[in-house]
Amino acid sequence: WRQMLRIRRFEETAIYHSTTGDLPGALHVCIGQEAVPVGVCAALRPEDTLASTHRGHGHALAKGASMRRMFAELFGRADGVCAGKGGSQHVADLSVGMLGANGIVGASFGIAAGAALMAKRRGSGAVSVAFFGDGAASRGTLHEVLNIAALWRLPLILLCEHNGYAQWGAARDNLAVARVAALAAPFGIPGETVDGNDPRAVFRATEAAVARARAGQGPSLIECRTQRYHGHTTSDMQVY
Repeated sequence: WRQMLRIRRFEETAIYHSTTGDLPGALHVCIGQEAVPVGVCAALRPEDTLASTHRGHGHALAKGASMRRMFAELFGRADGVCAGKGGSQHVADLSVGMLGANGIVGASFGIAAGAALMAKRRGSGAVSVAFFGDGAASRGTLHEVLNIAALWRLPLILLCEHNGYAQWGAARDNLAVARVAALAAPFGIPGETVDGNDPRAVFRATEAAVARARAGQGPSLIECRTQRYHGHTTSDMQVY
């Protein structure tokens, strides 16, 4: 609860400064989705890594990034986690295994798979998580990574934050499948749908996937059904 509240307060404050024009660039908040990163990261070790989306503040904070340095980054300050060069949409903190938020839809797939391959080659026992939204589920890179990760039994968890919208388009208009988790079956890996508003349910699913990955049994796909309470960005009036 404390972690979820920290993320909520961080983003509420960021929204305020964004609307006053103090923060440069676009701001994508995960308000409403806090249970997902908190539940996932509670099942990870410090050496585990994650690759994020453009909505990545919660992922970074849940993985252990400094709130003070995160805010400094949003303001473009030199003492930010990326020396003020990344801002909200490209925040990263390698010291805690946060490989970076990304403005490219679906970019997390290849980055996390690469980290998982490195962990397997080194025999470190580390696991990598690729966060993605339901909008990225239609990207070809997802299927490429599902294939190679299953083939090579990579310690990878593909974590879908299904909030129902790809920017402003409803998932029912963008996806031919009702459940993103169903995409795991053709590749012979586990796929599970959980309540993304329940941190314990997210934790339990992630814990099982992590144990499977560390045991050398390969990747898993987890779909967390959740909801964002704000628009795509702070400038989005949500008239969908």
